[in-house]
Amino acid sequence: MHIMQSPIWEQFKNAYGTTAIRVENTLYTKHRIPFTNSYYAYCPKADPFKINFDVLRKSLAQNNCIAINFDVPNIVDSSEEASEAMEIFTEAGCKKAPRDTFTPYNLILDLTPSKEDLLKNMHSKQRYNVRYAKRKGVEVREEFGKKAFEIFYDLAIKTAERQGFYIHPKTYYEKMWETLGNEGVAHILNAYYKDEPLASWMFFVYDEVLYYPYGGSAAKLRNLQASTLVGWEGMLLGKRLGCKTFDLWGACEDPNDRSDPEWGFTHFKQKFGAKHVKYIPSYDLVLNPFLYESFNFANRARWTVLNFKKQFS
Repeated sequence: MHIMQSPIWEQFKNAYGTTAIRVENTLYTKHRIPFTNSYYAYCPKADPFKINFDVLRKSLAQNNCIAINFDVPNIVDSSEEASEAMEIFTEAGCKKAPRDTFTPYNLILDLTPSKEDLLKNMHSKQRYNVRYAKRKGVEVREEFGKKAFEIFYDLAIKTAERQGFYIHPKTYYEKMWETLGNEGVAHILNAYYKDEPLASWMFFVYDEVLYYPYGGSAAKLRNLQASTLVGWEGMLLGKRLGCKTFDLWGACEDPNDRSDPEWGFTHFKQKFGAKHVKYIPSYDLVLNPFLYESFNFANRARWTVLNFKKQFS
């Protein structure tokens, strides 16, 4: 089960104030459509083989949802079960979604080899940078509580501002850290040079998978490769906690396309030895076709404005 379908994620979402509803093994959140009494349901990373569509339809109707978006189901497009998974959605009356919210591309790394083999499987430059950071005195610590979070958020918001991408409000990450951290699911690793924080990543550990969803780094002393060392220490943390897979939470479409704005981060993550994968398409199950089409029209306009503002901000 992907962490975004887990009971701990359900607990976090409800604690944050986003209504999360579980229907057997499927978790969705509902979001009110402005100026209406209707809702849109969002279900990321679902496993189509575990969805009970009959019971789900009843739940959606009871919660006044016009549709549910199965955003980037957790099935790799090249896997043996991909065709059957897509057929499940089609037979249930779903249609391919007009857009993805979660990225349909990812980087996955096998954590089962030995520490020595994991290092050997890295790109030679990444392996060198891990050793270089250690040699130069960068120290990585797993830290807890409010201090750990404040360092993480400070570096995350500075990185977002520097690189021009959107992140959630601080309260979102605070509630996430409080909920998942208290259950031993979220872990923060901070990298220091002479007690100055240079990089911070938040990892999730769930169902034998290590996830790297969020992080940030300082603008200065980037030559010390603190982020590379945090990534490596995160892999070792995952192994100690019994993880078999490292999910690096997204990549660009083509890791060879240097013109893609996400290429740099994808290339950095790929050098840890990760494999680039694509997931099957997102699907929508529509209960109210008229409101669904109206919602999509408004949503397209919203994203056009946001992308325009991003270009010129």
